[in-house]
Amino acid sequence: MANTIFSEEEIQQFRAETKGAAHKIHFNNAGSALPPDVVVDTVINYLQEEAMNGGYETEFKYKDELENTYNLIARLVNANPDEIAILENASTAWSAAFYAINFKPGDEIITSEMEYVTNLIAFANAEKKSGISVKVIPNDEQGNFPLAELEKAVTPKTKLIAVTQIPSTAGGMVPIVEIGKIARKHNILYLVDACQSAGQLPLDVAEIGCDMFSVTGRKYLRAPRGTGFLYVRKEIQSQLNPIFMDGFTAELVGQHEFKIRNDARRFELYENNRALVLGLGKAVEYALNIGIDKIWQRIQFLANKLRQQLKAIDGITIHDFGDEQCGIITFSVKGIDSTEVKTKLFEKNINVSVGKASSTLIYMDKNQLSSIVRASVHYYNTEEEVGVLCRELKEMMQ
Repeated sequence: MANTIFSEEEIQQFRAETKGAAHKIHFNNAGSALPPDVVVDTVINYLQEEAMNGGYETEFKYKDELENTYNLIARLVNANPDEIAILENASTAWSAAFYAINFKPGDEIITSEMEYVTNLIAFANAEKKSGISVKVIPNDEQGNFPLAELEKAVTPKTKLIAVTQIPSTAGGMVPIVEIGKIARKHNILYLVDACQSAGQLPLDVAEIGCDMFSVTGRKYLRAPRGTGFLYVRKEIQSQLNPIFMDGFTAELVGQHEFKIRNDARRFELYENNRALVLGLGKAVEYALNIGIDKIWQRIQFLANKLRQQLKAIDGITIHDFGDEQCGIITFSVKGIDSTEVKTKLFEKNINVSVGKASSTLIYMDKNQLSSIVRASVHYYNTEEEVGVLCRELKEMMQ
């Protein structure tokens, strides 16, 4: 893939609008990306206004902008604004959807080997409390999710298919659109964890065919930490029972009666950080203005560059499997623990992350990996930064 999607001037503009890019080589975008300056300024300015004018008064002043955050998110994922709930993070969003499902003894959940630790804990909890069972579909020898095996695993007891599109400790991807076709065919609830996906690649909930879809802001969307959202398809909202409710979630119509609101905000509570909500909206707007298609092409270009250069270094093993791969590159350095690699790179002003077995337990155990180094690229990274990372890794092994 050629580097023609952004001009050099555009890349430098993105970097000029991101103060952190001048100080760090940041390859931890799948952990928490560097936010654009406009996002930081939006949050700080709102907090300053709260301090001067009062929280409720400032919220009233910005009510249209706060409301528009739902519209922007809806544009991002091709949903309706009343199908969006804004929450603190992806785990809260995912859990709000999962625990609202009315599981009964004998129900089955189908998932993949790439599922995230928080979700696996929820499955184990449901097994103990509700008497459900969980089926894990392992990837094939090439590292691809086998759709035929999913089809075979479906039974009349299958209540939910839940998958993470991009795992925490691997660069492969789960085919969520094709899985959605199977879910719709059998009328099974479908929950997608898009924590690592949103802001990295185009997402269309109508095309995916999912019922529920959870996202964090801090990763590829470049939003503040403490932000996220949940998409819930309008047609199934009434089937889900929120586990937490307040006077925003529901209306008290009598001392012993209440009516839950009829949109996705039934999964919100009244109190949240309005400054962060505005920051989330600004980050989504920033990404939409650049173009998610372009962002995805740039990420793929840089990820391919990094994988090619890492493969040429003796002593480095790449652990990404599957035909479709993303902007997360996972690898090991021979003779050096992953945490030590991260520490040594940090001393050279390069940020990477360490993926531990617990984060994606089934996948990591299957591949006998205790930890990996995770480098995750974004569109504001450069080819020069890729080269610096690889040179430092080479020197580390000398």
